[in-house]
Amino acid sequence: MTEADDISRQEKFSGIKEVADKLRFDEKKLEEYLSDTIDGFEGPLTVNEFKGGQSNPTYQLVTPKKKYVMRRKPPGKLLPSAHAVDREHRVISALHSIGYPVPRPYLLCEDESVAGTMFYIMDCVEGRIYWEPEIPGIDRDERTAIYDAMNETIAALHNVDYKALGMEDFGRPGNYFARQISRWSKQYVASESETIVEMNKLMEWLPENIPEDDSTSIVHGDYRLDNMILHPTEPKVIAVLDWELSTIGHPLADFTYHMMQWRMPAGGTSSGTASIADLDIMALGIPNEQEYVDAYCRRTGRDSIENMDYYMAYNFFRIAGILQGIIGRVRDGTAASEHAAATADAVRPLAERAWTFAQAAGAT
Repeated sequence: MTEADDISRQEKFSGIKEVADKLRFDEKKLEEYLSDTIDGFEGPLTVNEFKGGQSNPTYQLVTPKKKYVMRRKPPGKLLPSAHAVDREHRVISALHSIGYPVPRPYLLCEDESVAGTMFYIMDCVEGRIYWEPEIPGIDRDERTAIYDAMNETIAALHNVDYKALGMEDFGRPGNYFARQISRWSKQYVASESETIVEMNKLMEWLPENIPEDDSTSIVHGDYRLDNMILHPTEPKVIAVLDWELSTIGHPLADFTYHMMQWRMPAGGTSSGTASIADLDIMALGIPNEQEYVDAYCRRTGRDSIENMDYYMAYNFFRIAGILQGIIGRVRDGTAASEHAAATADAVRPLAERAWTFAQAAGAT
């Protein structure tokens, strides 16, 4: 293990840094634009880059009176339908209007002459972001309360009446798994860097064995601890971040993705691969998998979640496809994170894990 490998996820992904050369833009032009379009915006403007952004570069905008956040499409060659910051802006605008915990959005700018690519501006929410699922440095009761708050917040999302928000056209209701499997299969193939037999098997088996339940809700698509901001002192979710993969989809796809940390092999360092599988979760105050499922079902009116092995096979396949896409962006020079290249070693083990779940669900 190298010294770099030994750096904690918290150290690796937390905080800000100087903007990478390939992600720079004309800061003065942005300052002038925001001064004209956001009430109360006053320079001078200082721009930093957040360390944690993998897909869409995320910037801290500092002014003498206030901090803002900019989410921007990366420059360069992009995969079709990826980096949809306009969709992010739309969903957080809708959810903010009903008091769901998201940052306040200010504007979406589609004029690429301002910063080189499309972007949106939102509040910089001050609070705690934890990259380690064991949440070190807090007491057991607070850890239990944080996990319950996470559960409550995803259940609340899935209970939102998206039609009442005018979001019917934010995605196509029904057939969510089929469309997602097709999407990530195409991304995987477009970014493929080596032959992984299990991924080929999964691309064949998954679409033929989708469970019959076809529920529909707004889904986040990447709901996990490090994509939310907690209150500075209370066990409360005050902002859910990174809505790039959100759509109208299947709530169980969303929730079981969130459940992956109970099943994820320990030792993962890539985005989305954090694990509590080898931890003494009882001592830490973290609920076991069944307790967490039961709490979600109680909050969403479900009796239980069947077909968990299928959902895990799908989600491990999906994250393997997502990480393979990051590898493709490294190849094409559009990856936003300096740690993106480290994801290459994660794809094969995730695919193998997915196939193990598929076999448990009946695949041969």
